[in-house]
Amino acid sequence: VRPTVRFTALFALTALASTSLAACGSGSGSDPDTVKVSFKQSTDNSIKVMDEYLADIKKQFEKANPGKKVELVPIKAPDSEYYTKLQQMLRSPKTAPDLVYEDTFLINSDITSGYLKPLDEYLADWKDWDQFVDTAKAAAQGEDGKTYGVPDGTDTRGLWFSKDVFAKAGLPADWQPKTWDEVLDAARTIKEKVPGVTPINVYTGKPAGEAATMQGFEMLLYGTGDGGADPLYDKGSKKWITAGQGFKDSLAFVETVYKEKLGPEVSDALDPNFGTKVRGELLPQGKLGIALDGSWLPQDWLEGSGHEWPEWSKELGLAAMPTQNGQAPGRVSMSGGWTWAIPAKAGNPDLAFEFVKTMQTKANAQKWYIANSGIAVRKDVAADPAYVAAQPGIKFFTDLVADTHYRPAYPAYPKVSVAIQEAMEGVTTGDKSVEEAARDYDEALKEATDNQVVSK
Repeated sequence: VRPTVRFTALFALTALASTSLAACGSGSGSDPDTVKVSFKQSTDNSIKVMDEYLADIKKQFEKANPGKKVELVPIKAPDSEYYTKLQQMLRSPKTAPDLVYEDTFLINSDITSGYLKPLDEYLADWKDWDQFVDTAKAAAQGEDGKTYGVPDGTDTRGLWFSKDVFAKAGLPADWQPKTWDEVLDAARTIKEKVPGVTPINVYTGKPAGEAATMQGFEMLLYGTGDGGADPLYDKGSKKWITAGQGFKDSLAFVETVYKEKLGPEVSDALDPNFGTKVRGELLPQGKLGIALDGSWLPQDWLEGSGHEWPEWSKELGLAAMPTQNGQAPGRVSMSGGWTWAIPAKAGNPDLAFEFVKTMQTKANAQKWYIANSGIAVRKDVAADPAYVAAQPGIKFFTDLVADTHYRPAYPAYPKVSVAIQEAMEGVTTGDKSVEEAARDYDEALKEATDNQVVSK
């Protein structure tokens, strides 16, 4: 487990010094005065949080740097497709942007592939880097100790629940389950007493991609032990851990959700865009009792989102995901986050980092955290009362950082994640028993890690 993040204000932000912007090593066909910024665009046309934020930064940047231009290059795709398209772009100087939005779980894989440029020479001269919390910095580091991205926030995960559905089911409005069984029992009560409502959603299967692995499986798996050693990766031996009892128990939880029809229809659960439906329809319309999901959901409900839901904080409750049997620390969360990284084949890396510095002033960072319902990774923002008060739920999800876990983001992790999704999908559809899915996972794990595995 990463150490607890302590948020403290260190010093007031110094004004950004004006910097002469020189493009170096222009790639094929690149304009030395234009920085190309590629990012993940929501597949939901009504969600424009990132588009609007970057448009504002572009305006600021071009005003402060006459003669320089920003070209925004959105990639509209679900997560798994975004990663594939991005990696294709990074392979050639003809297609590589100057700046890319990179999920922390993929960063070491892309470093190993030679797709990203180390940023240490830039960070050494950037005073604001001292404001970033150490855990966020670590998430952007390669195994070589160099830093390959500037984090723009983190996240945590927990249980969202409909107070209306709970009232109809006779469940408490201040629900705080202590064990997995209490979560499942609440879902069973909803199924029995509130027909027409999906009791619980747990993301599952390959179409959901990393949402299945992280929001679903790892929120279970990391709550099966004693809160100490990582259940996926053994740092001592530098090997990946085969499916033990905790892994099988986590699969059994997923199996129970779908076997007892406590979750969505399997066909819906295996729809790659099901997350959009959860946020845009099921929760706002009171058609979902419990959602095991992330801290960022409210960005979909803000004014101008297309799914405006100003009443959400009155109509939804929040609870921490409990550990399996209530063992210490009693709750579990997973944290990830995204970074801004410069491709190794970028034509204008200097210009790209100047754009990052514009994005990451205290004011702009704070604006982004609030707009996308993110958790601050800058100490000065986290200590600002305006940030804490900006949105209901921010304090709840920020407090979970004390008991959160981070994925073992080593180069093999993306393949390990797919193996987890396949195991989940097997028990979700009923095509495999827990034992069969675990056995197949072990085989896939050996293949994904060149047999670098250990049993626990």
